[in-house]
Amino acid sequence: MSQVRVNIRSVANARAVRKEKRNGRDVVIVPSATLPDNIVMNGILYPAEEIESSFRSLERTPAPFGHPKVNGKFVSARDPEGLNVSHIGAHNENVRREGGRVLLDKVIDVEVANRSADGRAVLAAIDAGGPVHTSTGLLCTLDAVNGADHKHIARAIRFDHDAILLNEEGAATPEKGVGMLVNEKGEREDIEVINSSLTDMADQEIDYAGARLVEALQRRQSLSVWERVKSAIMDAIGAPEREPTTNQKEDPMAVSDEQFKALSDEVKTLSEALKPEALATAIGNAVATAVKPITDAHEQMVANQRTKDDAELTGLRDKIVRANLMDEAAAGELTLNAARALAKSAEPKGAPALNGAFRGNSQDKNGGFKLPKAEA
Repeated sequence: MSQVRVNIRSVANARAVRKEKRNGRDVVIVPSATLPDNIVMNGILYPAEEIESSFRSLERTPAPFGHPKVNGKFVSARDPEGLNVSHIGAHNENVRREGGRVLLDKVIDVEVANRSADGRAVLAAIDAGGPVHTSTGLLCTLDAVNGADHKHIARAIRFDHDAILLNEEGAATPEKGVGMLVNEKGEREDIEVINSSLTDMADQEIDYAGARLVEALQRRQSLSVWERVKSAIMDAIGAPEREPTTNQKEDPMAVSDEQFKALSDEVKTLSEALKPEALATAIGNAVATAVKPITDAHEQMVANQRTKDDAELTGLRDKIVRANLMDEAAAGELTLNAARALAKSAEPKGAPALNGAFRGNSQDKNGGFKLPKAEA
């Protein structure tokens, strides 16, 4: 097994940025996510059990500006020289696993960020609502295997940091570099670096294919319903489909008195059935009978979805209350869509996005603070 460093890029939730006061200091909090369970990137499988046993090591780690480098080589964000070149007053906290993914918050001290050009650039990007990327730096050993979609399994994962990225190209394909690792003797040694990128393209393709499948099934079901309705209508008006008679040896017009009487009765019955009132009733009954299985299934589906939505809403309201965004009474009045907007990815989403209220350390008329504009 060989040890490598992996940088995994993802996109932060810039729309969910919020601001707080901590110890009398202004901070900006940016929710982000990384490393889904059992994902395969660059031929490496990251098993859920390995992530579960290691993700807590991200708590209270640095959130540097980019991955720190010394003499052109990646170093740990905790390395003293790495801190000197990348620290902008940001760290990671509230690390947890939800929905098969690692979630965390980036806390940025506004005063400290304003001391450097990189920090001011991050605050300006957040203020502008532009895309803010993050990249998790981790160390792991690679266990060689012969899997269908991967050649290695990541073991003994150790998280080092989760960086904030601006104006950097993503690594959609393997893009290897060199980093430095401090060994047991306290000496630096070279280590292979693999850059990977988390995107939503796979999910989008699955969603598109699923939507097409659902539409095809609905069209097929509609045709099936019409065939049943048509058959029921034909039976209701006494006009079932019959195979034509061939090779008749007798005169088809020759009928007996009994046959004639039976035919007259059938015509009379058919005439009664074809009266507007009777025909409407027959067709209505036929249609109702034909579509009843469909309507029953639909009602059951609606009931199941309602139960599922109620359970989801209860969970979202609890998260919103735990996040101190609303009290129980206010949260209890939220609709499902409103609760989703406030608690997407288990984070309050309803707080106002960062805007012109952030402009450096200057006070506005409401006593808030503003972020500076990005420097040219």
